[in-house]
Amino acid sequence: MARQNRGQAKVLTKDEFKRLIKIVSARKYAKRDYLILLFSFGLGLRSIEIANLKVKDVLDDNLNVHEVVELQRTKGNTPRAMYLTDERIRAAIKDYIDWRIDRALKKREVFSRNQPFFVSQKGGGFSNITLTMLFDKIYKEAGIKASSHSGRRTFATNLVEEGIDVKSLQLLMGHSNVQQTLKYVDGNPERLKKLVMNALY
Repeated sequence: MARQNRGQAKVLTKDEFKRLIKIVSARKYAKRDYLILLFSFGLGLRSIEIANLKVKDVLDDNLNVHEVVELQRTKGNTPRAMYLTDERIRAAIKDYIDWRIDRALKKREVFSRNQPFFVSQKGGGFSNITLTMLFDKIYKEAGIKASSHSGRRTFATNLVEEGIDVKSLQLLMGHSNVQQTLKYVDGNPERLKKLVMNALY
């Protein structure tokens, strides 16, 4: 993994991510918390973007998972697409929605596509602050010093190390200019090693 620059969120290793998954699997709202981690680490969403999602953003009228979601409520109101093509994420979404519907039936509540996609313990949606607090609690339980932005930075770092071009990364991250994206690319020793290894014909 790339080194952590001063003032930037920690990039988690594969082992640390596995530790997070193990921690959330034992939590009361395991399906929800697991999916929140996947949206952070597997899709690069900011906590405010995760908090702002509605059920209808992710699911169609028949409760099938969209492949492409247009995120409108983003930082700086810069719209971008979220691609729900990873099978692990799609399966986790279906498991979570099944849990949501079952929970609503047991409580004799209505499940609606207009509701927040992720619900808190009290049944309402998350705010950016309360979701950030949830991330902090999960990281603390896992013994990892990280922040709600760590999933997003890890997402970007992993893509960079896989050789993604800067323009594509900019689009996936929803950055308004490439200078923001370059912060995730510059100083990445793993990527630079690979580039040098492939420099000669």
